[in-house]
Amino acid sequence: MSKVLFVYAKGGPPLGYALSRVAARSAVHLLALSALPPTVAASADRLCASVLIPAESERRDLVSLIVSRAQAVGADAVVTFSEYAVVAVAEACEKLGLAGAGDCCALARDKRMMRRTWQERGISQPRFRPVATEQDLHDAAAALRFPLLLKAAWSAGSTAHRILRSPDDVPAAWERAREVMAESAQLGYAELHVADAGADFLVEEIVPGTATGWFDQEGWGDYVSVEGVVVDGDFRPVCLSGRMPTVEPFTERAGITPAALPDDAQRRIVALAREAVDALGLRNCGTHTEIKLGADGQMWVIETAARFGGAMTVPQIEEVFGLDLIGMLTDHLLGRPVSWPAEVRTPQEAHGAAGSLVVLAVDGAGDAWPDQRVWDFPTVRDAVPLSAGSHLSVVAENSLPDGTPVPAYDPAAGANTMAALCLLSATDPETVICDFRTLVDALPGTLPTTGTTEVLA
Repeated sequence: MSKVLFVYAKGGPPLGYALSRVAARSAVHLLALSALPPTVAASADRLCASVLIPAESERRDLVSLIVSRAQAVGADAVVTFSEYAVVAVAEACEKLGLAGAGDCCALARDKRMMRRTWQERGISQPRFRPVATEQDLHDAAAALRFPLLLKAAWSAGSTAHRILRSPDDVPAAWERAREVMAESAQLGYAELHVADAGADFLVEEIVPGTATGWFDQEGWGDYVSVEGVVVDGDFRPVCLSGRMPTVEPFTERAGITPAALPDDAQRRIVALAREAVDALGLRNCGTHTEIKLGADGQMWVIETAARFGGAMTVPQIEEVFGLDLIGMLTDHLLGRPVSWPAEVRTPQEAHGAAGSLVVLAVDGAGDAWPDQRVWDFPTVRDAVPLSAGSHLSVVAENSLPDGTPVPAYDPAAGANTMAALCLLSATDPETVICDFRTLVDALPGTLPTTGTTEVLA
């Protein structure tokens, strides 16, 4: 029987979901670089041939750790679905002679190298500058056009994003962004292979995005993501995911599969995504490419990852299009034939729609809730009216236990301050948008209070 070494770290699709798909294809040996979610620990013992939680000292040379563990279990493939481990796994696969993302994987991880590569190819993207010090940020702010967005080069989930509207914002933005990266590292949301990655930043111009002219319905955000895979260097787009508008600065609130876009718009977006992915020289991996939408058909590539979209993106694709991307990629890495979609899937080919909503303590306008509330999914499920045919569930692995106070939203911390992740199945993407707007409006008045009158800030 084939053997797969599954390198687990925080981020990516829920571990329980991903592990079950890999285990259906092969014997699985789990190398856990993050603590296993309590909801998954029991099933991991059942699904895996072995589970190894390495000592801290063993993690200092992560590539060597992965290589030695793969050799010890006789792995025929090594997989990870975490942003924070993709570079280490790619390098380990190169040393092992196994199929993987390839030696250019870092270009799809370090946003500075990614942007430079696209700049050399003339690919449409926001103007940017790498920054390593506060003085670098002052210099970049003088060369670029406000408003600007400061972001960490190795972050994920909109962590450490800070908006600068004038030169006066530079000192506070620089200090807070660095603080958040240090806090995220303590929570396990940090690059695992590159030393001092939390000190690397870039700043970019905020391009004027709009959903108008792209979507017929209100409530959609001004960017989409192209979900796909690279197979022996060939980019295979699978589908497009849409979004609700982000919460300032750019924290994602919801992802919807499929994006309700006309065929011509979808083709243009996929063509730009193909340029972006091809430029990075990836070999065998999932891809997740974010593209900003502007007026009069303008588009800008924001970033590409050498892994599948996180949160519930992959489970949503399986529900709507019947494609088990994790299982398919596992088969491919093991050298088995896989029938990848010949062309990107369209909304007309979807069976219903699915979306995932991040529960944050802000209303539809992005303003903080007036008082603190306690997360309680049964209350939400029973009290919030949804459309006929819609079904709401909670992703326990990515949610606080019922009865836990909802954290105050911190713009710099982004998704680190989420309370829960909810999954909605509906008849079509327009209904997902409608039901999510209803949920967002209802949450601050539906959830129980903590008994405090303190205003969240």
